[in-house]
Amino acid sequence: MTQATKPTADTVQHVINSLLRHATGDPTGPGIRPVAAGNGCSAWWVGNHHVLRLAPDREAALRQRRELRLRDLVRPHLPVAVPAGVAHGEWAPGLTYTLDIKVPVETEQQHNVSTAGEDDLAAVLIGLRRVSVRQAEGLGVPRVAPRSLKALLQAAEWAVERLGANDEFDPAWLQQRTGPAAVRLADRPGATVLVHRALTGEHVAVGADGRVRGILGWGNAAIGDPCEDISALAAAVGAPVAVRAATLAGYSLGSCLRGLWLARCDTVIRLAEALDRADAGRLALLRVSLRHAWEAILLERLA
Repeated sequence: MTQATKPTADTVQHVINSLLRHATGDPTGPGIRPVAAGNGCSAWWVGNHHVLRLAPDREAALRQRRELRLRDLVRPHLPVAVPAGVAHGEWAPGLTYTLDIKVPVETEQQHNVSTAGEDDLAAVLIGLRRVSVRQAEGLGVPRVAPRSLKALLQAAEWAVERLGANDEFDPAWLQQRTGPAAVRLADRPGATVLVHRALTGEHVAVGADGRVRGILGWGNAAIGDPCEDISALAAAVGAPVAVRAATLAGYSLGSCLRGLWLARCDTVIRLAEALDRADAGRLALLRVSLRHAWEAILLERLA
């Protein structure tokens, strides 16, 4: 990967001022403030209604160009908002930017998904399945091979021991909830579809009423295993919500269990790695994701 270039506030203000001069002749831009970066892009709020994202390297610029086209392809299939761009270009040679309209929801505050919100998530999963794989590939969306759940479970065994030694996780949970039949059922990738691959709390915009208002962050989308999106939702909004939404979307029990166990393995592995690196900045978020992914679903409560 090429070395990343870090845009400064002056750089961002220059881009915004240039856009305004071109559009209105007004050289004075609105206020800007940084937000958390997403998909490798530095992101800045522009006033109250727009967000500017700047690609820091050429690989990120390639993804950003593809993302603009992919959002247009996806938008007709989803019942929730997909970010719309109002301007795009280069902020440095070979490095792109996009100015998007902010999805009208309090994305900086996390809200629980309501029953109606579960219907929204189900419709999102259905919409992704309806997007033409051929058209997505024509835009340059890559294919990603399904992961081995068996290999992931082996890695998770080390991780839960590491977490158990630090009083972060009870290792018995892994043994109690991974029966051989469940693993065999879950170790079957779903049919290949367009997968968002980053349905995190940062990218699933939930309103105060619990409805899903928008899906952000399309830069890492791929053609692959739909259970990856079920997995991401389990870590973002909780295992019961994710499994109910996937069931409403028509996914089988095997697909739901696979997505659930991908999430559970990922969350323990990531938290153990963060502990080893003493990455205090990520620990709080990773603990929340782990707690969400390990919530018991109805099938487990009945058992």
